[in-house]
Amino acid sequence: MGHDRHQNTAIRTAAATVARQLSELTGTQPRVIDEPDAVRVETDVNHAALSRWTRLLAVLELGTEYGVSRTPDGQIAWLRITLRRKGPRP
Repeated sequence: MGHDRHQNTAIRTAAATVARQLSELTGTQPRVIDEPDAVRVETDVNHAALSRWTRLLAVLELGTEYGVSRTPDGQIAWLRITLRRKGPRP
């Protein structure tokens, strides 16, 4: 299933808002990645992000799902904004 135009616009707007907030928190440009039926936004966890951890967590919670992943170069905080599904939640 693909995005319809309205849902795609809403997801892209939400992702841009989240990316702007993450940029303000970390001082770096987050990465916005299109996925099937979702947009993922990720940023490196740097000193600025750690010093504002509570605010960072509040931004991550705007996503449908979120987390922190370890990489060889450090950590990445990420969130995914997905399409709303019709019907009952599983």
